[in-house]
Amino acid sequence: MDLTLPVTRLPGIGESSASRLKKLRIHSIFDLLYHLPFRYEDRSRIVAASSAQAGETVTLIGRLDTVKNAYTRHGKILQKSVFSDASGSLQVIWFNQPFLSRTIRKSSPVALYGKVDFFDRKPALISPEYELINEGNVASKLIHTARLIPVYPETAGVSSKWLRSKIFRLLSFLDIPEILPFDPGMLKWKEALWSAHFPASYSDVPPARNRLAFDELLLLQLLALLRRDSWRRTPLTHKFRVNKNLLDRFISSLPYTLTSAQLNVVDEIISDLSRPFPANRLLEGDVGSGKTVVAAFAAFIASQNGFRTLFMAPTQILAHQHHQTLVSLFRPFDLKIGLITGSKKIDNRHTSLDIIVGTHALISKSVKLDRVGLVVIDEQHRFGVAQRAALALKGASPHILTMTATPIPRTVALTLYGDLDLSVIDELPPGRIPVKTWVVPDFKRPASYSWIASQLASGQSQLFVVCPFIEESETLTSVRAATVEFDRLKLVFPEFPTGLLHGRLKSGEKEKVMEKFRAGEYRILVTTPVVEVGLDIPAANIMLVEAADRFGLAQLHQLRGRVGRGDIQSYCLLFTDKPTSRLKAMEQYNSGLKLAELDLKLRGPGELYGTAQHGLPDLKVADYGDLELIEKSRNCARNLLPRLGEYPLLRSLLKEDKIALIQPN
Repeated sequence: MDLTLPVTRLPGIGESSASRLKKLRIHSIFDLLYHLPFRYEDRSRIVAASSAQAGETVTLIGRLDTVKNAYTRHGKILQKSVFSDASGSLQVIWFNQPFLSRTIRKSSPVALYGKVDFFDRKPALISPEYELINEGNVASKLIHTARLIPVYPETAGVSSKWLRSKIFRLLSFLDIPEILPFDPGMLKWKEALWSAHFPASYSDVPPARNRLAFDELLLLQLLALLRRDSWRRTPLTHKFRVNKNLLDRFISSLPYTLTSAQLNVVDEIISDLSRPFPANRLLEGDVGSGKTVVAAFAAFIASQNGFRTLFMAPTQILAHQHHQTLVSLFRPFDLKIGLITGSKKIDNRHTSLDIIVGTHALISKSVKLDRVGLVVIDEQHRFGVAQRAALALKGASPHILTMTATPIPRTVALTLYGDLDLSVIDELPPGRIPVKTWVVPDFKRPASYSWIASQLASGQSQLFVVCPFIEESETLTSVRAATVEFDRLKLVFPEFPTGLLHGRLKSGEKEKVMEKFRAGEYRILVTTPVVEVGLDIPAANIMLVEAADRFGLAQLHQLRGRVGRGDIQSYCLLFTDKPTSRLKAMEQYNSGLKLAELDLKLRGPGELYGTAQHGLPDLKVADYGDLELIEKSRNCARNLLPRLGEYPLLRSLLKEDKIALIQPN
């Protein structure tokens, strides 16, 4: 059976059912097999009819007499029958299910599951779930009663009972070989599926899920290795020569000393640019660690070899900032640097530019650029596979360097970025003063405002105020919105000019607001999390985050990174009406990696990076925190890759369209 086929190829699943299954992200037969229970209900306690006591929830196995429709005094319809087994009998009552009189015939062998109560002062099984037993069938074949019952994530029109029936039938007739060509010391694949869906006991579940989690991770690891191999087979039409003397001149021209970590990454990049295939490196560094200047080294090498660099930023504000930074860095070397954003464009005939900075406008089909030798993408998680591919088309297999300030726990890096070479800048420039962070309950707001006013009055401070939303929410009335807070804070701090920045402002308006804040004309900037990424305002030394409990730790760390870039003490105030141990971790740790690992453990990858936005696989079974299983799947993938052609089932799963949806962006 081809597991990549749509579920409509299975008996009893038509287009209507398939449409409902899509809401559960079930498209293929493979998806249905991996739609696992989130819990199990123990219906294995079988009692005799004579022993059933009022108040008990029990399973009975025996026979039912004719089901008869009856009416209450108030005209409501109910169904009556009598259950009997070797020990005796018990009346059974259903309400408003007249079809049962046609479905259940007299003396039908049946299993019932429900609660015993009193009806007309007599013990009765009330509204039980029933399961007809075919003659000759044994209780072990029951799937809705008399065993551990899987309970699945559901949606309208797709119940757990419906799913149990379809999955049981599928597993019963599934005739495919073992996915893996060897025994990894785990359950066989089909055995694991049976035990995950229909375990004989609770102890059967962990080893079954462990095997299925391993397979899920293995597919991701193989996909990453296939992408890596494909990339490395790309012919490189140019090789960069590195002029050591020019690099030394560039280092000497910098207004600061590079850290050892920065120099190590520069060496790694130089090695990349000397190889016979395109570089594909991810540069990770905490906020303020100096990633941009490292990327500038690569751009400098490209320019010395006659190739231009595309430098892509996630926002127009950050594109402008990168442009200004690069212009300043390369002023002694007369490099020509241009800017393309949604609001500013350069003429396509300006082919003399060495570095072009921009946003998504850089991948516009209308922008024709040649001799692109390097593409630098800031904030790796912000761009998808298709966008990176479009950028790559701008040059003949350009080198790609992606950067992120979002800390990546080791388990996530091993799972998602196996196709990239990873570099980490793991130290900050000397002299950085750690930001003091406080979690502030709402009742301390007046005292906090008084302290902020005293800091602003000193003339050395500027304040960021970050709100989760632009406008007030009808459902979240207690969460402060940027537009409302802007008006309110102008009354709280009337002596300090205040600006407002959010995503709905036009590009030109955003630039004016930022320039006024950077120049000190605004002492307070009220904004949304648009400031999360990369903004560098050295004079800003106080960050106030409203409704901090609505943000992940990694995102709060990014926001905190907007301050602490100058030579005076900086502060981060996390306002919340729900102080939690999770938020208290912000007071305890300044390490972005430590906070990211905590966030991954507490909230999962979707909260850490934003699954839909950043394209993280939403794992069905596996856990990003399971380092042992991740490393095991990685080693297995490396061993399998050279012989993948021998295993058609694995190949079909890797080629399935749905797998593309769970690849990291």
